[in-house]
Amino acid sequence: MKTHPHDLVDAQKVPKPIAGLLHSAGIHINGTEPYDIQILDERLFNAVLSHGSIGLGEAYMNGWWTVARLDEMMFRLMRNNADEHTKAWTKMQWLMLALREKVINLQAPTRAFQVGEHHYDTGNDLFEAMLDPLMIYSCAYWEQARDLEQAQLHKLDMICQKLQLQPGEKLLDIGCGWGGLAWYAATHFDVQVLGITVSAQQQQYARARCAGLPVEIELIDYRDLQGQYDKVVSVGMFEHVGLKNYPAYFDAVHRLLKPDGLFLLHTIGGFNKTEATDPWIDKYIFPNGKIPSPSEIAEHVDGRLVLEDWHNFGTDYDKTLMAWHANFEKAWPTLQANYDERFHRMWTYYLMTCAAYFRARKGMLWQLVFSHRENSQVYRSKRPRF
Repeated sequence: MKTHPHDLVDAQKVPKPIAGLLHSAGIHINGTEPYDIQILDERLFNAVLSHGSIGLGEAYMNGWWTVARLDEMMFRLMRNNADEHTKAWTKMQWLMLALREKVINLQAPTRAFQVGEHHYDTGNDLFEAMLDPLMIYSCAYWEQARDLEQAQLHKLDMICQKLQLQPGEKLLDIGCGWGGLAWYAATHFDVQVLGITVSAQQQQYARARCAGLPVEIELIDYRDLQGQYDKVVSVGMFEHVGLKNYPAYFDAVHRLLKPDGLFLLHTIGGFNKTEATDPWIDKYIFPNGKIPSPSEIAEHVDGRLVLEDWHNFGTDYDKTLMAWHANFEKAWPTLQANYDERFHRMWTYYLMTCAAYFRARKGMLWQLVFSHRENSQVYRSKRPRF
């Protein structure tokens, strides 16, 4: 959004707490650097002081402020731990979110399909435009990749290698998305796949993608699964499980995985134990989400599974999100027939803020490999070079 100096709110009107926070992060009010905030409406101030994170995001959606490089501005704020300051302004809001997570099982079976309906069913046209051809909606692996498509293919191949997939094996994909991993594993590693999802649109799309392959795609909650599988994988789904359901989740994996099998968990992770989800992300993007900490994972696999490998490549998520945003912007002239400008700003804020989150190393991306204690095979960690 281009701005004219006469459209901007006088910097002297900015409340001291907000001005001080921006100054300490190296961000100038109505400045000339691409990461400098341009303030267009004084209502921004009350929104941020009263509602913190959600107020800042909603003010951006409303067009009350803009910036040339949203990702760089948010990176500077996060690197300066601005979130801790805004939490102090909105203590009650964060306390209520934390209490809600402790009292209510936000990811109970009766709520399991909410995120599918709210986010993943937004529209296949949006995700087709934003993602790679296989529509992989999780962090890519960029070590030797030249573009998003190759980075996602490298990630898929690395997952299959880490799982040591063998022809004829049965692979369970918990949270299979649009079927990209199921298609890749069946096509390149000659395995049978059961993929499960909580999104009806994903199920329909994945079934069409995998037609003719030994792949089944079902709309089912992981807690309702039966049978046993040689290998189990879960990519970008654990963030929707919730702390109260970690025991049920790992119990299910333990039950479904054959004694000599392997389980790979691909998940966003964070440092802070039991921290509530950012309220703007919770309201507009991923309702009822929960980012796990290392101790929370370790606590709940203890006595259930043996950790064989823990791989962190969180900085690759920054590059993945920036690639998604570039695709989204390129496709916007076509997409705007189905989405309004407020959605455009919401989706931009989501992608750019998340990129900053990983750039500032607030968030991690982990791939963990587990086995049963009864598994007598020696596991060798794999970091393939392509």
